[in-house]
Amino acid sequence: MSKADSGKRLFVLDTNVLMHDPTALFRFQEHDIYLPMIVLEELDRSKKGVSEVARNVRQVSRFLDEIMARENGADIHAGLPIAPPQADASAPLGCSGRLFFQTEALPQALPASLPGSSADNTILATALALQNDDRDTPVTLVSKDINLRLKASIVGVHAEDYHNDQVLDDVNLLYNGLEELPSDFWELHSKDMESWQENGRAFYRMHGPMTVKWHPNQCLTLPGERGFSALVREVHDDHALIETATDYTSPRHSVWGIHARNPEQNFALNLLLDPEIDFVTLVGPAGTGKTLLTLAAALMQTLDENRYKEIIMTRVTVPVGEDIGFLPGTEEEKMTPWMGALMDNLEVLTRTDIGGEWGREATNDLLRNRIKIRSLNFMRGRTFLNRFLILDEAQNLTSKQMKTLITRAGPGTKIVCLGNVAQIDTPYLTETTSGLTYVVDRFKGWPHSGHIILRRGERSRLADFASDTL
Repeated sequence: MSKADSGKRLFVLDTNVLMHDPTALFRFQEHDIYLPMIVLEELDRSKKGVSEVARNVRQVSRFLDEIMARENGADIHAGLPIAPPQADASAPLGCSGRLFFQTEALPQALPASLPGSSADNTILATALALQNDDRDTPVTLVSKDINLRLKASIVGVHAEDYHNDQVLDDVNLLYNGLEELPSDFWELHSKDMESWQENGRAFYRMHGPMTVKWHPNQCLTLPGERGFSALVREVHDDHALIETATDYTSPRHSVWGIHARNPEQNFALNLLLDPEIDFVTLVGPAGTGKTLLTLAAALMQTLDENRYKEIIMTRVTVPVGEDIGFLPGTEEEKMTPWMGALMDNLEVLTRTDIGGEWGREATNDLLRNRIKIRSLNFMRGRTFLNRFLILDEAQNLTSKQMKTLITRAGPGTKIVCLGNVAQIDTPYLTETTSGLTYVVDRFKGWPHSGHIILRRGERSRLADFASDTL
């Protein structure tokens, strides 16, 4: 039986795949991996520095060194068995393929339409030579570079994107945190229902077909005359416990002078103000109120209720246009230009006529002492105790960066991640591989986390019209 019949394939890896995910070496199960020499050269050129890419490259080098050391004296031409290192919990188990290095010059088979010796063309030429040399083994070029995959298709080499880091097949499958109940909900779920009042809140223990599909802290709404808003508190095999949501749409229940303008914002404030919820993700386009709601809830719990010692605000410093160069000053001063959204929302929340100019200055001084702006570059190794940590533009983080940040949380700390997965500025990250998508999917079953997607813009009629038509 030939290799083609057995389904075994040979994957030629582009450099950017390993830069993006060092454990890609162990994610091809029983298939073989081939590393062209130019890939090792590019890895060597990128190993210096403190960036995420440099750290990933150094990790790849350590993995390769361990594979070589484990098979010391083996015939490298025959390939080295791939086995994940025991010390690395992030490396997947179950891979049984072999790792091949380029040990000799291969004939250049590229057409005349692809001149030059760029790294991409060299990798493509290697894949084409392997395909021509052994036709029984299907050869696949794996790359995050769309243009390289296009060129591969043109010259007849099968190419694929690296899919193993995708959280979902389609971003439309992302958990939205809100379920609209059908009109006959009470008829289907009122049997054996228990209800009671506790601290001004109504609780329901419900049995029925829908309860088994709910997640903890999922938001439920029943529109219409019998309008109903609730949050799922507990999910069991045969029943669920739900609690009515606090109505923050009324000015009587305003949070630092603001109130919810739509049901999604109301649920967001319920999640943000719940002391039992340690991790909240708010996803939505610009103008839906993510930052304003979060800051209002943070100020109320920090200044009025003394639940947290201070508010920490941070974000990924990825420029939308050309970089403006080095910025002078301290860490906080360097981060200030990136925090325009924070300043704009603080201006709304601290608007007051009491005390005139002097009163406004006193309020701003108080807020500056309780709100700290920090850079993500210095988060590693820190522990935050009793802090309200806000991570803005979280869609630009990888899953590993998100893990690094969230594991900084100590006792009494709440982390809120804000972002819009439709606006990703980081290279090689997509809606389905973003760290924000990753944490939304992984945390949806944890009883101390909450998530909701805000869809309705509330910034202004101009902004709403532009968002819908441009």
